[in-house]
Amino acid sequence: MAWILLIIAGLFEIGWPLGFKLSNMYPRYAIGFIVLSVLSMGLSGYFLYLAQKSIPMGTAYMIWTGIGGVGAVILGILLFHDSANIFRLLFLSLILIGIVGLKLVH
Repeated sequence: MAWILLIIAGLFEIGWPLGFKLSNMYPRYAIGFIVLSVLSMGLSGYFLYLAQKSIPMGTAYMIWTGIGGVGAVILGILLFHDSANIFRLLFLSLILIGIVGLKLVH
């Protein structure tokens, strides 16, 4: 159950940079997107807190930030036409390998 909570925390971790990006793109709705960001931050932290009750802090933190970082990069590529060059994708895959590796050795 703790791993599911950690994945949920990581998914909410993606929400706050997304909200900030959207608030910059659509200034008319900036307050709503900033509220989305703040809610995502709070929920992300809460689920991380729950997950750390049984997952070691360092492992939980690295996986949490990894999910958030990888998710933000993927959303940037898919939604905002961020660069998807071979080096970016290579280093992104290294982060994914690290996340899986931490789970496997836990």
